[in-house]
Amino acid sequence: QVQLVESGGGLVQPGGSLRLSCAPSGPTDTTYAMAWFRQAPGKEREFVAAISWNGAGTIEAPSLQGRIAISRGDAKNTVYLEMNHLKPEDTAVYYCAADSTYYGTIISGFSHWGQGTQVTVSQ
Repeated sequence: QVQLVESGGGLVQPGGSLRLSCAPSGPTDTTYAMAWFRQAPGKEREFVAAISWNGAGTIEAPSLQGRIAISRGDAKNTVYLEMNHLKPEDTAVYYCAADSTYYGTIISGFSHWGQGTQVTVSQ
């Protein structure tokens, strides 16, 4: 069971940028497809972006295209989420997810999850 740790959240003003990071807490033998989801207060968890095992493929939520970018780091199973032109409606807990066999947008497809990092967009 891989443990994922997110970081990089915080308070940012509207129009600002953030980069979220996610990495396993220990060494991993398997390469995972990875993704970001988010959950705003009182709302369902929703897909943000995913990246394939080798980083060649990415999927982004249509509503966020143009403002986000997902990428893999040099370290195994490290993933980043760049977010620009942030809006108050981007306020949510952002979760990192990973799976050894699934690459897509469905929550139930991912077996491993982090605890989340809070992103708050406000003046």
